[in-house]
Amino acid sequence: MATKSLLFDQEPVWHENRLGTRHKLPAAVQSWAYESGSLTQRLRNIYGRSVAVSVLLQQWRTPFLSEQKLLKQPAARYCLIREVMLHADGKPLILARTIIPAETIKVAHSNLSQLGTRPLGEVIFSYPKLERVEMDVALVKPCLWTSATFEKISINQPIWGRRTVYGIRHKHMLVSEFFLPEVLHWGG
Repeated sequence: MATKSLLFDQEPVWHENRLGTRHKLPAAVQSWAYESGSLTQRLRNIYGRSVAVSVLLQQWRTPFLSEQKLLKQPAARYCLIREVMLHADGKPLILARTIIPAETIKVAHSNLSQLGTRPLGEVIFSYPKLERVEMDVALVKPCLWTSATFEKISINQPIWGRRTVYGIRHKHMLVSEFFLPEVLHWGG
């Protein structure tokens, strides 16, 4: 069986974004987690053209159980899973994991399956009727990250993340983003 993730050995514990959740997060994390626009665009506003994407994984695999449930996918159904690191000038900024069901790729005219090193935000925020369906937050302890993640970056503290269900023409996809210490200097 193929692993479900190159980022995690096991799925993080996610908490539903409820009234009051925002105020339990550090100010810098709030600033990024509740960003309503494209994180890529925000990074470019800070770092300029040096923002780049390194693709760590892009394969058809079965998502984690909670991801399947959020996307209402049958247990054995493969989805396109894409894991990337956004960085600038060699500094890791954000780790991201995207789960895209086949039906979402169809309505997006395959743009989502052929991203290469193009940031996902550049594509999805160009859709006129992109909707944000729901959001969860997590604090990921260092012990959950895989050794492959540690080869790319040193993670020695808990990392906050958000996961957002987006809808394109009523077909959903799940984007999880994890805010590395370097990027949090620009929050708050």
